[in-house]
Formats: sequence, C-alpha cells, structure tokens
Amino acid sequence: MVTFGFIRHGLTDWNAEYRAQGQHDVPLNAEGLRQARLLGARLANESWDYLYTSDLSRARVTAEIAAEAMGMEVTGSDPRLREKSHGRLDGTTVADRIAAWGEDWAKLDHGEESVESILARSMDFLKEKAAEHPDKRILIVSHGAWIARTIEHLLQVEDIPHIGNTYLCVLNGGDNEGWSCTLPPCAKHLDVSAETSEDSASC
Repeated sequence: MVTFGFIRHGLTDWNAEYRAQGQHDVPLNAEGLRQARLLGARLANESWDYLYTSDLSRARVTAEIAAEAMGMEVTGSDPRLREKSHGRLDGTTVADRIAAWGEDWAKLDHGEESVESILARSMDFLKEKAAEHPDKRILIVSHGAWIARTIEHLLQVEDIPHIGNTYLCVLNGGDNEGWSCTLPPCAKHLDVSAETSEDSASC
C-alpha cells in the first residue's frame, strides 16, 4: 500500500489578489517562502521516502525548501503535476471577468482545462509512482485545483475541505480496497486550523 502526501504550494501575490494563476509561472511571495519554511520544519519530524513537485516555480521552490529542512533532495519535477489551465481566465480576478464578460461570465466557454484532462494527468502520474515505489511514502507538491480534483476522484466524493497554501493531506491506498484519507487538509505548521466541512472525516 502506497502513501501519498499532497501539498499545495506556498502563497503568491496572485493568490493574495484572488487572481487565477493556472499554468502561469508566478513565484512565491515573502509569505509563501515563510510558509514553505514552516512546512519544512514540520516535515523534518516526519518520515517520507520521496518528494515530487510540479515544475512551476511556486511549487518547485516550496518543495526545495521543504526538502532541505528534511535533509533530502527533491526526487523530481513533473509537468503532469501542473495546475489546471483556466484558459483566458488566467491572470484575471472576478472583477476583471465581470468587466470583460458581464455578470454571467461563468456561463461562457473560456477554454478551461476539463476535469477529465486534469485526472488523466494526475492518475497517470500516481499510477506510475505507486508502481515505482510500492509501500513507500511519497510527497507531492502541486496546486489547489489539481489536488482537489485528484483527491475527490480517489475518494469518490464530490467535495473536500478547502486546501490552503502549504496544507498537507495524506491518502493511503492503491490496492483493490481503494483509497482512504488518514489526514484531512492540515495546516498545524501554520498555527491555524484547516477549514472543515461535513466531509472532513473522509478526507
């Protein structure tokens, strides 16, 4: 049985502005770097075998800071772990969208990447790493929408608790019995409580 720890990257200026980032390579800001250091201090007290990251810098730098604190190196970066592409919404805030396309902007086709496309990438990656590293503990530093859609699919649920910047969620599985969540989205290293919902017991 493999264990995957899913981590969202640290904060960026676009996160703070509620601006869609998608696959734009937006760097961590000062708060994001601080969050990554706190994450690393937490993970240094845990046991993990491998650490993979999205190749976008906000995830990669988060992973590198955490890896250094853990006394290990990043195992690899992979474009399959990139965030969902939001199409022409990338770089925009809700106010920008209303100004450009009106109050019903969400009903229009903006060329966003489909859930099916995200899952094709994520499942391909997870199956590959589970086969390469059976019975190991593997950290993955990725992005909010990628992580949420992936976990929802693995657990066969429609919604999971909010995953904030550098939150960690841990799943076990990969065998015929399916997947289980042993740690719902957790931010104890940030000194805040992760948001919870009625589904938090299952993830």
